[in-house]
Amino acid sequence: MENKTLNKAKSKKKDDFYTTISVIEDELKHYIPHFKNKVVLCNCDDPSVSKFFYYFSYNFEKLKLKKLIATCYKNQTIEMFSDYKAERSIYIEYTGDKNGNRVPDPEEIGVVPLKGDGDFRSPECIDLLKQADIVVTNPPFSLFREYIKQLMEYKKKFLIIGNHNSISYQDVFPLIKNNEIWFGCSRDGSNVWFEIPDSYKTYHKIENGKKYAFVAGVVWFTNLPHKKRNQEIILVKTYEGNEKDYPKYDDYDAIEVGRVAKIPKDYYGVMGVPITFLYKYNPNQFEIIGIMATSKITEFNFGYPNINGKGKYARILIKHRRK
Repeated sequence: MENKTLNKAKSKKKDDFYTTISVIEDELKHYIPHFKNKVVLCNCDDPSVSKFFYYFSYNFEKLKLKKLIATCYKNQTIEMFSDYKAERSIYIEYTGDKNGNRVPDPEEIGVVPLKGDGDFRSPECIDLLKQADIVVTNPPFSLFREYIKQLMEYKKKFLIIGNHNSISYQDVFPLIKNNEIWFGCSRDGSNVWFEIPDSYKTYHKIENGKKYAFVAGVVWFTNLPHKKRNQEIILVKTYEGNEKDYPKYDDYDAIEVGRVAKIPKDYYGVMGVPITFLYKYNPNQFEIIGIMATSKITEFNFGYPNINGKGKYARILIKHRRK
């Protein structure tokens, strides 16, 4: 099956792409100290299949959590994939092991009915959001703009999955530029495997009776500090004497740098670099000026990155912070 078909499905209506435990563990291991005495909310999670709820409930004592809450859209059961037909939904909460076996037993998990359908934008789900210290989930890609806007409005710490192309959104890029959100540690925009419902016709493999699909360009977005943010990119290339390797854009005064490894250490004007730069971005080393991604000129978007009339892929515009 073509990956672009799956990307299209993930970005539109079919948002039931369930994150595997390995993807979650690879990222969350970098943030363990952040969770001590915190209330964690997973507010886009079918409790029957959510590996986020699984991870936090089975590591509750190790992480020293205070409470775990999970909500799901139009689902009233914790025993099967949601068919999104229920008019009302539930949320579940877990406050830790009670019988000493270090396992989240069913009788220790509280199942609470909601008045509405469990949409993260509903008033009662917002009330749960207000209780949370950190939000960790895989939100619907089709609602990513609304989702991240809500997190910022309520000033929440978060660790969520999205597509790296989301950075070009008019209401997302300023958050990147102003260092209010950034990429996480473990994903580099490569393909990520997701478990999908059996009803989905497009998939890449079946394993142990379950369907799986991979989606390209998947990254973690967060506003939690991590050690990768403090690592400087080691620069070895020079601009002086190699000017021909760094042409300027047709409509903006900046040089083209086709790969992060080619960033010159001696050029102090504006440079256009690939989106992959954000995986290694250190805000103490570089300043983000804007982006070149669409023909629409906005405050931080300066049009397509054309060179001699030929378009390049989207570019992040940066400058050295110091000589």
